[in-house]
Amino acid sequence: MKAKNEIFKDMLNEQKENLETAIEIKQNNFEISQNLLESRFELYPENRRRSVNKVIYHNQYFQLVYNLNSQSLTIESKGDLIYSAIPYDTGRNYIQKALIQSILHPTKTRKYIESHENNLKKYLALSIFQVSGRKVTLDSNEVERAYQQIFEDALFEMQVLGRLMQHDETGPLSANLAGKFLYSENIKTGISPYLAEYLKFVVEVTQTLPISTDGKNVQLLDSAYEQTSEKDYLDQPKSLALTSQSDLNVGLENLPATLKVEIENLKVSEPISQVMTKPLLKSNVGNQLKALRKNYVAHSQAPKELEQYFENVHSTHNDNKINVISDIDSQNGKLPFSNLNFNILVGNVSNSVVSDTEMQGIYVIGNHELSDLLSDNIIFKKSKWDAFREKEWFKELVVDPDQAWAKLPVGNNSFYELIKDELAQNYPKMKILNNESVIYEGIRYIGLTIPVALSKRKKELQNFIAIEIERLLAQDRDIPTVIISHAPLFNELSMLSPKSKSYNKSYKCAHRGILNLFDKFNIIGAIHGHHHIPASSGQSKMVSFSNKKLFVVCSIYSKINTGFELSNLLSDLIP
Repeated sequence: MKAKNEIFKDMLNEQKENLETAIEIKQNNFEISQNLLESRFELYPENRRRSVNKVIYHNQYFQLVYNLNSQSLTIESKGDLIYSAIPYDTGRNYIQKALIQSILHPTKTRKYIESHENNLKKYLALSIFQVSGRKVTLDSNEVERAYQQIFEDALFEMQVLGRLMQHDETGPLSANLAGKFLYSENIKTGISPYLAEYLKFVVEVTQTLPISTDGKNVQLLDSAYEQTSEKDYLDQPKSLALTSQSDLNVGLENLPATLKVEIENLKVSEPISQVMTKPLLKSNVGNQLKALRKNYVAHSQAPKELEQYFENVHSTHNDNKINVISDIDSQNGKLPFSNLNFNILVGNVSNSVVSDTEMQGIYVIGNHELSDLLSDNIIFKKSKWDAFREKEWFKELVVDPDQAWAKLPVGNNSFYELIKDELAQNYPKMKILNNESVIYEGIRYIGLTIPVALSKRKKELQNFIAIEIERLLAQDRDIPTVIISHAPLFNELSMLSPKSKSYNKSYKCAHRGILNLFDKFNIIGAIHGHHHIPASSGQSKMVSFSNKKLFVVCSIYSKINTGFELSNLLSDLIP
């Protein structure tokens, strides 16, 4: 009989062979995709002056663009098209995703809206007050009529669905409610004709090119698409994305008749000639909108202040096999979700000293864990903290944590070990990783203590990262490895958009040793939190780093996003 270490070694060798085969297949498909893209570049003369963002398909109002640097596809509206007359409307991605879901799954999306009836009626009552100054009750005739109008116009219903998705992921809305929830006001916003044109474009482009889209993310499907499982090309199931194979018959029935006919008559490579309704164009109303925005006062409120007035209609339990979650910031002394399987808590779990005696998995330390534990008077009085009491950063952690973050110690400081000990008492079945590793189901997880992104101390931090990763890899080059830290290691392994105010362009990997380690060892991905990236922005992406493709995951908590299923991503990489 083989010894356990020999069995484990055989398993790793088999995984390595499977991974090498999968990489070879993906490389071949990548070359096919690149040839397709390059042939599309030649069709559009404007690409000669576009060094990075190349057009590969367009019509009157939209274009499909390929970014050479990030190797990603996006659908963009052309310069003259206005999405919404509502100032600073942040709902476009949600509403586009709602449109796709309404076309693919009209029955489910209708039930989703109906499950929010009480919340919707609160929005409608507030909307009526914003327009008329009259306070109405939720059971009034005005509110009931406004609620029924949602279901009388398919394009408006899609918008309401998108607003509810935004509500569930980012918290209750407060600004411009009338334009978002009252049909009489919404028809002035231009969103419905925008959606009509967007729908025509996505149907046309998915019929013409091998792509899929969920309303935000666009994926180029490779030649093996039809023979692979649904989750091979999207972070979510294929049924949530529009492709050339999608069944649109049921979803189109609810659309206005003229738009339904236009969609049904679309032919591959034929331009759309008829426009059902004219969308808002900057060339027509641009000056009016500029004036409106110039004098606009939002009167919005923080979502957390409004949450007490709205119901959570979703289950707080999930069955993810490997559940990744971060930035819960619990306020009431308990976790706001449950999962009985393996959890990866990526820091900033608590602002109220949470404990859970049954949860299993991995926990890495974030910055909120530090101030959270030190705010407890009983713990703070313990003599083990005496060695730190005179340090400036420690005093600020106790009195004003926001002043302390940039001064926190980097590396294997004994302070973090004491924090780990306290957390271990609160989570007896969790493995608290303070610059340590653990193996679970053939995957090695390295947990680094990086509570905040110390961009101004980059050299110091990256020296620490290089030393710790090398130590924890321990010359074992074959085992698939995932690196977890609360703050991202650096820009290349972050889910933060370069357009974000929190993005620091200088926070790049500048340590040759780190690059070498990623190149030589079987590091397959990174997980982080810290930047509060909502699920609507995408919870994972593939990046190119140190001569290989890696996944990056950032999953934060919300009422419908109680964790990211990591096992699907791992099964794609490790057959």
